[in-house]
Amino acid sequence: MVKLLHRFEEGAIGLLLVTMTLLVFFEVILRFFFNEGLLWAQELTLYLSAWLVLMGASWGLREGAHIGVDAAIKHLSPSTQKMVTLVALAFCLVYCGLFIYGSWVYLSKMKMIGIEMEDLPIEKWKAMSCLMLGFGLLTLRVLTIGYEVMTGTRAGFGLVDEAKESMHLAEEVTREMESREEQNK
Repeated sequence: MVKLLHRFEEGAIGLLLVTMTLLVFFEVILRFFFNEGLLWAQELTLYLSAWLVLMGASWGLREGAHIGVDAAIKHLSPSTQKMVTLVALAFCLVYCGLFIYGSWVYLSKMKMIGIEMEDLPIEKWKAMSCLMLGFGLLTLRVLTIGYEVMTGTRAGFGLVDEAKESMHLAEEVTREMESREEQNK
């Protein structure tokens, strides 16, 4: 079940990215070479990017690709780190819950009113349903991380450590420069 969700998420993100890229490329070709354009392309690209961002946030949390500031937390004891992480995850769940509730209210009103997108004959609530899906996936990821932290299979959010990566890159550059200096001697 989890692998199916991962595949769906990655496939949808890839499809959204490819669709946006091709649509923008085609629109540029039409505008610059034929002085024409698609009236609906900009609006569709905007909605596709909203879907991409909201689904990408969930994927980023799953992969640990988000940037985090945890310099102070790393100096705490493991049990205190666990507690602080669980409190932070609780705040994340509250945040997601507020957005899901607000999205539900917004989408319900859009459906009740029956507003369509400006350039496409699609009801706006359908195009904006990415709010519910994106924050639903984000909630699922936060719950998963919380479970892993509570069971001890994960320590913290598992975010990218930019300082460590930067130092690794700096060491590679230094080695490469030293190697070139030795070759020049």
